[in-house]
Amino acid sequence: AAGGHNLLFIGPPGSGKTMLASRLPTILPPLTLEESLVTSQIYSVVGLLQNGGGLLTERPFRSPHHSISDAGLIGGGPHPKPGEVSLAHNGVLFLDELPEFKKHVLELLRQPLESGEVNIVRAASRMTFPASMILIGSMNPCPCGFSGHPKLACICGPTQIQKYRAKLSGPLLDRIDLQVEVPPVSFEEMSGERLSRENSSTMRRRVMTVRGIQKKRFGRGGIDLNAKMGPRLVKKFCSLKEEGRGILKNLMEKYHLSGRAYHRILKVARTIADLDASEVIETPHLLEATQYRILDRNA
Repeated sequence: AAGGHNLLFIGPPGSGKTMLASRLPTILPPLTLEESLVTSQIYSVVGLLQNGGGLLTERPFRSPHHSISDAGLIGGGPHPKPGEVSLAHNGVLFLDELPEFKKHVLELLRQPLESGEVNIVRAASRMTFPASMILIGSMNPCPCGFSGHPKLACICGPTQIQKYRAKLSGPLLDRIDLQVEVPPVSFEEMSGERLSRENSSTMRRRVMTVRGIQKKRFGRGGIDLNAKMGPRLVKKFCSLKEEGRGILKNLMEKYHLSGRAYHRILKVARTIADLDASEVIETPHLLEATQYRILDRNA
């Protein structure tokens, strides 16, 4: 939420992945007037504007079913209209059970995740729809859902698990900043006996403080979130100390990370440092960022 990073939850059924995703809009900053105008225009085009046609006041949260078509997700059709990625503009697009989506449909996400817009080309026309959103995906660790579960046995073989995870291509995963394992929830956690509660309004204030830091950092650079930094800005604002460069070099070589994954780690580390009110990315910030690449490590 603080840096606008895309996120993939990986965990067994019932661990709270969907609940966590649905809570994200409650800790995002309120829509600005400019954001509200653009998002409301998109909803007006597809006839979804409610409340008597007034402007949207809450960030959108879209959660399409995995049977959705490419036109439904990205946009298009005989008379091109915005798809779910555009309806989630300035908000959250949640794709539950990500590997269940058609692979060719998921691959179409690569362009909007990179550029923040969708280009639809027809013989006589070209349309561009905004699609700057936070992508939240969820998946089980394996087809049965219990690989690595501390108490339940997994019935999947290595080939089944590999085939299941192969539904998500490397280029798509490279565009997801955070790959986070969600462990099973114990009775004590479920009943609240172990929880250190922090409500959404408190989290939202922290998020808004960190977004203010980013807005000041980038100035009139055309972006306002760490996740949107290009290579030039990453080089400028995500410099590492000698120890950090050595650690990241070893990780790149050990896990054969791509250049895009390298930049994603640095962007996440920058956000972690911002949350820590640190002008410099320290080694703990970098190490924490690398922990959010679980699929790279498993591979």
